[in-house]
Amino acid sequence: MQQIVLASTSPYRKALLEKLTVPFVCASPDIDETPRIGENAIDLVIRLAESKARALATHYTNHLIIGSDQVCVLGNSITGKPHNKINATRQLQQASGKCVSFFTGLALFNSATQSIQSIAEPFDVYFRTLTEAEIDGYLEKEQPWNCAGSFKSEGLGITLFERLSGRDPNTLIGLPLIALTQMLQKEGLNPLTVRNE
Repeated sequence: MQQIVLASTSPYRKALLEKLTVPFVCASPDIDETPRIGENAIDLVIRLAESKARALATHYTNHLIIGSDQVCVLGNSITGKPHNKINATRQLQQASGKCVSFFTGLALFNSATQSIQSIAEPFDVYFRTLTEAEIDGYLEKEQPWNCAGSFKSEGLGITLFERLSGRDPNTLIGLPLIALTQMLQKEGLNPLTVRNE
């Protein structure tokens, strides 16, 4: 069995991949994530996911390398991680009462065969109308400075929503496990039949 590499140092993606109970290692892909001029959200996340996976191929030459990237889109604007409370407050104020779309790019690169599979998995979050006190209270409790959209859906962030819409709730956290499982199966690796020794 080819070894799996997660091209990420994200603790959230690592925790998600652990759900599949397949052995893997994590490595930092160290790529430039700057969007290109005129690049839309879907093209951006696919390009970055593929770039992250390919970036590790020289060190992992016979591996299945997983790359992933996520952006949040409100209206026509791509929104990134807030990095601080001021930006997080602004993001949640803008999202209040609206639908925010997330696109998670996923790539699986077989470094032995040089074949790559990639997708952009959509997920929509419908926010409740939030009060300033709710926004402030949420940010004080959870401090989601490193999360696109300024929330953690796997935590208290769930209280900000009216509803969610998407194929795989793991997509919102950063790694679409349903799509990843399908990609791994195409490479001959089924998480249900892998023996962990």
